[in-house]
Amino acid sequence: MPRQKSIDYSLLIASFLLYGFIGFGVERYETQPLLLAYSAVFVIYLYLAFKSRDDSINFWFYGAILFRIVMLFCIPSLSDDFYRFVWDGRLLAAGYHPFAEVPAFYMQHNLHIPGINEELFLKLNSPDYFTIYPPAAQFIFWLAVKISPESIYGSMLVMKVILFISEIGSLLVIRNLLFQFNLPAKRILLYALNPLIILELVGNIHLEAVLIFFLLLAILLLCSRKLIPGGVSFSIAICVKLTPLMLMPALVPRLGWRKAMTFYLIVGATCVILFLPLWDKEIIFGFQHSLAYYFKKFEFNASIYYLVRAWGYWYYGYNPIQTAGWVLGIGSFLIIIFFSVVRLRYVVGISKVATRILDQGLLLRFVLILLTYFLFTTTLHPWYIAPLLVISIFTEFRFAVLWSALIFLTYAGYSMEGFQENLFIIFIEYIFVLGYLAYELLWKRKYLLQAS
Repeated sequence: MPRQKSIDYSLLIASFLLYGFIGFGVERYETQPLLLAYSAVFVIYLYLAFKSRDDSINFWFYGAILFRIVMLFCIPSLSDDFYRFVWDGRLLAAGYHPFAEVPAFYMQHNLHIPGINEELFLKLNSPDYFTIYPPAAQFIFWLAVKISPESIYGSMLVMKVILFISEIGSLLVIRNLLFQFNLPAKRILLYALNPLIILELVGNIHLEAVLIFFLLLAILLLCSRKLIPGGVSFSIAICVKLTPLMLMPALVPRLGWRKAMTFYLIVGATCVILFLPLWDKEIIFGFQHSLAYYFKKFEFNASIYYLVRAWGYWYYGYNPIQTAGWVLGIGSFLIIIFFSVVRLRYVVGISKVATRILDQGLLLRFVLILLTYFLFTTTLHPWYIAPLLVISIFTEFRFAVLWSALIFLTYAGYSMEGFQENLFIIFIEYIFVLGYLAYELLWKRKYLLQAS
């Protein structure tokens, strides 16, 4: 036992130093040290998540909190999205609608708005695009600026504290759900200690942390048949990022039509209330353009879309994203509806643990839906898969864990000169992820045959 404690403390210190190095000592264009450090901390994570003793769960639960505390105080080095968060927050604090104009407009017209200046403008990664963040996200930006109106670092720290609290809440809800589903408590480490989650959510200020908390809370409340608070929590998750919207059709088989319609009404009414403070023609215009840009302009780390793009260059001689993005979106929607209503045994073999409790069947549907969306999207940044990872821990599938390792390799495209996507790395990423998923699907079917 003393020897095992020495190993635990050694791994804790090693992980602490590695997170400190990534957070404070390396930039995203420094590919070799970044990927080496990430690989090292990921190997430690795999050992702890799959091989550590059950009696060390609490030790590593608090270790996971410690690693997030490390990331609280570093300026994000892997993403500059937080500058846009501060920009939107300063507009709101000054009484300007964040969806009204693109950032370049304010520079061109030389408007005197507190904090809206050239220094911040030059740090934005999309100054010619409308904001894409719904009302709950905008509230976080506004609150951060209200608390720290003049300091970017101060506003950043406020946002990080909000995400940190959300992460603590998520860990507590995960522990409760694992108990309710009669699943091993150790599974919490698959999320709690995952380096992608620690680095991207609190470390790089991505709002998936808040989304995940309210989504998990909604699932917990639904498991207790609390439709009204569950619907409110689900709608807050939607108003942080729109991703949970695609999960709603899967609730019909779980709740039945009558309860599902009630739940939809609660979600819809709450979303309307949350949108009201920003509701006018600006938000309609801005959201319309934001969605159009997303489907017609943005492309990063895609899978099916890149195959379509290659075919478009070969057949048409140009990139067909203007139409391909929308077509793939419609295709994704139809498959999502299919996974929402089809009997799961016709799609994938699931273990007796997953079929014994209906709520886990719902979560498996969520996994299939999110996977479909990510495979059809034109843009997939590393932090996007965080909801998939957390939901997958309640199922028997672990391909998302592998994905959280391989998707980080996309940072190899950054250099001091800019960004150049490495298609070979993307090929490796999807070949291994989909290959492992295929293996898991076959293994589950084999398990069912053996168990029956």
